[in-house]
Amino acid sequence: MTMTSNSDEEKFCKLFVARLSSDTSEESLKNYFQTWGEVSKCVIVKNPSTNQSKGFAFVTFVCPEALDKVQEARPHCIDNRKLDTKRAIPQDEAPENKVSVSKMFVGGIKEDSTEDEIRNTFSPYGEIEKIDMIRDKGTGKFKRFCFVTFTDYDSVDKCVIKKHFELSGKQVEVKKAVSKDELITGRGGSGVAAYSRVLNPYGRGAFQGYSSPYGYGSAGAGWYAYPSGIANYTSDAYGTNFSCPYGNGLGGGPTRGRGSFTPRGSGPYGGW
Repeated sequence: MTMTSNSDEEKFCKLFVARLSSDTSEESLKNYFQTWGEVSKCVIVKNPSTNQSKGFAFVTFVCPEALDKVQEARPHCIDNRKLDTKRAIPQDEAPENKVSVSKMFVGGIKEDSTEDEIRNTFSPYGEIEKIDMIRDKGTGKFKRFCFVTFTDYDSVDKCVIKKHFELSGKQVEVKKAVSKDELITGRGGSGVAAYSRVLNPYGRGAFQGYSSPYGYGSAGAGWYAYPSGIANYTSDAYGTNFSCPYGNGLGGGPTRGRGSFTPRGSGPYGGW
């Protein structure tokens, strides 16, 4: 993989570690992971008021190969606690890219790209379970995107961090293919269960702003693939702004509906 600066290189070397025991220290954590390669930085995130561990940390290796070895050796256990380890997704990435999934969206491919070409491009990053190419019903040609499903979420994380690939002589971009349920629960995310900007590769069913069931997100324009337009949302007791799931109100429709949100939730969690 090509790296052009120290910051670019670090993003391929940084590990997120969750479910830490309160007994685990930065020194013991660093000593544990140095089994797989030299560690340049190890930071346990702490509560600034109490100086107590929040239960997660970031470990940065000197080279990306060490991180690959760590992920191949999962699961990890320190101080009698089974850890959750994943590649740290850069903060400037779209929020949906921080959810752990095994399915990946590939955009910008050529209409004549073949499944073999797609497989050859992405198989170095992990075992591929299947490739879904979408055919246009009108023209019979393949659309300029596809989905690649790996057997391990870590393969998707690795690809998303790299982001751009050359496929059939053309630059393509990858994102995580995140389902509605995965967005709502934030499954596997690094303590993140809410997203303010959601991209939809199909370009259907739009809504502005998105919050988790506990209202942690911030408002923003976003798109998500509901089968009919999302419209005329209202806030429920949690301030989640999603009580009208299929949009037969303002802006609703079978393909591209833009709905309106109550600007701020009024419930006890009030995240908007």
